[in-house]
Amino acid sequence: MSEADRIQPYTANPFYWQYKGQPVLLLGGSREDNLFQIPDIADHLALLAAVGGNYVRCTMSSRDPGDVWPFERDPSTGLYDLARPGKAYWDRFRRFLDLTAAHDIVVQIEMWDRFDFAREPWQANPYNPRNNINYTEAESGLKTEITTHPGRRESAFFRTVPALEHNATVLPYQEAQVEALLAISLAYDHVLYCMDNETNESPVWGLYWSDAIKRRAREVGVSVYTTEMWDDHDLLGPEHANTLDHPERYDFVDVSQNNHQVGFEHWQKPQEIRSRILASGRIRPMNSVKVYGANTGQYGTTRDAQERFWRNILGGLAGSRFHRPDSGLGLNPIAQAHIRSMRMLTAAFDVFTAEPHTELISMRSRNEAYCMARPGAAYAVFFPDGGDVRLSVSDAGARDLTVRWLEIRQSRWSGDPIPLAVEQGSVRLVTPTEEGYWAALITAVG
Repeated sequence: MSEADRIQPYTANPFYWQYKGQPVLLLGGSREDNLFQIPDIADHLALLAAVGGNYVRCTMSSRDPGDVWPFERDPSTGLYDLARPGKAYWDRFRRFLDLTAAHDIVVQIEMWDRFDFAREPWQANPYNPRNNINYTEAESGLKTEITTHPGRRESAFFRTVPALEHNATVLPYQEAQVEALLAISLAYDHVLYCMDNETNESPVWGLYWSDAIKRRAREVGVSVYTTEMWDDHDLLGPEHANTLDHPERYDFVDVSQNNHQVGFEHWQKPQEIRSRILASGRIRPMNSVKVYGANTGQYGTTRDAQERFWRNILGGLAGSRFHRPDSGLGLNPIAQAHIRSMRMLTAAFDVFTAEPHTELISMRSRNEAYCMARPGAAYAVFFPDGGDVRLSVSDAGARDLTVRWLEIRQSRWSGDPIPLAVEQGSVRLVTPTEEGYWAALITAVG
């Protein structure tokens, strides 16, 4: 495939992506983060594609039951040999990329998942000096026991790069692992690269790997796009500035941690980031690869997840994916309905030429309704739980307006477009039922 067909920022609106030369809105959900490791991957991806999904997360992680690690074991000792790539691991990864490519599903890789390198997973990790034939604890400087949360930054694994501790014992094996990944992934045109899973390590760490990935890509004549995922739940915090204020380092922004916010605050933070990106003069896509929220988890409710998914897209994000259970909805029937309905709405409403415009809504409670619009031409309004608001349509002038209602959980348009009465430059929008998830599509006629 030509360079022009690879996943890349959309030339006409770089807040979004284009793939195979066409703008593409990334929507997804999956039951695992390290999706290439699950046994029924083909069926799972087919289901995602069938409901309109085209976006998955892929942590290069191995800590779940049934997973394999990226290295082979030495047959004489039973220990891992970090100099020998693990055939089963890389075969799974290659098959995963083949299957996602067949469905036009964009993959966002996370190179290093910090939860593999602390507490119980560290006890099984090949990089632990106890588990390999390549170095000892003294030689490597890596502890064999790390009992604290990885956010405590106890692991020297994330300080090996030259600008930090320059660990000449461990770093070559890390570099070889990244090279093994790139030897496979750079041949595919649907892959994005994120350096870490919610890191709070030095920004020097992620930048080293981003530079390495881009350098290798240039050597083989392709373009790739990288980002970092920070741990801070506040997008305006100093960690995120390492991405937001440095477009020369990172080509897109992952705002997943904003999904710890609720209600209007969840909407407002990305709008502030959007303004910051616009002011920089270097517009880049914003992805949300982890939409938290499930009654089974601790990061918001099932209702929070559904609302967050819609606020993300109407808020101008390039991609939104339901996080895996038990902290997210994964690809359960509720997630499927929302993905399907979002595709129905965006088939009738061009998000690529629209912008967030919730300020056009009046007589609203704080979390009642959210708007994306091409003022004067078309408006999409999301109601998390019914509503009765007014929408300013003064830009439409004397044109007639109609509204069509989408019942989101049923993935069903409620009927034909209905004429709207314009009063003093605004229209009243009342959801067909007092409760429930609804989207309104308002269109200027003539």
